Amino acid sequence: MTDLADVAGALADRTRARMLEELLGGPPLPAGALAVRVGVAPSTVSAHLRTLERAGLITITSNGRRREAQLAGPHVAEALEALANIAGDQTRPVGLKAVNRRHALREARSCYDHLAGRAGVALADQLLDHGALHLDDGAFAVPADAAGYYRERFGFDPTDLHTRRPLVRACSDWTERRPHVAGALGKALLDALIADGTLRRRPDGRALNITRDFLPRERR
Repeated sequence: MTDLADVAGALADRTRARMLEELLGGPPLPAGALAVRVGVAPSTVSAHLRTLERAGLITITSNGRRREAQLAGPHVAEALEALANIAGDQTRPVGLKAVNRRHALREARSCYDHLAGRAGVALADQLLDHGALHLDDGAFAVPADAAGYYRERFGFDPTDLHTRRPLVRACSDWTERRPHVAGALGKALLDALIADGTLRRRPDGRALNITRDFLPRERR
């Protein structure tokens, strides 16, 4: 049985921490892709993946001849985001590539299955301003009369999001220090923005490309 010490031990390695950061993007990643992103040998990645799997932080599945890893669930993503808030944003990027990567992550990124970064916080602000979301004592709630707004603006009805997960959560953004939208609603919003082309996943990490302004014209 996994205990806190097992989880802490699995996290207490910079390479494994970087791998988990890459997996925060949401979609499963092959071991080879993780090796390239983290900058280590594939054989080293395999050993680290086994450690993370034993700690209950990831799951590994076979897809043909490839072994793919992904976070064990949204609860792991939320825990990692909370730890990132504790750690802060104190590392200083070195080199143009690292600076650009940091900037892209700050602008828009996937936090497992919902939108984070400046874009995620701006989206939360938009929903609050339109009365489609309420923030009370640090917790988000969806008003009963907001279904029409979500149907018109994003093409889905929050009351149809049948899931065991909470409908909405306020996830503290580790770069913006303000909440973005998580939970089943956060996933539905990110899926809708990707489906209509407003956001696009990048092949090199969990940063997202913003193809057009997702805020209404009256808010510009």
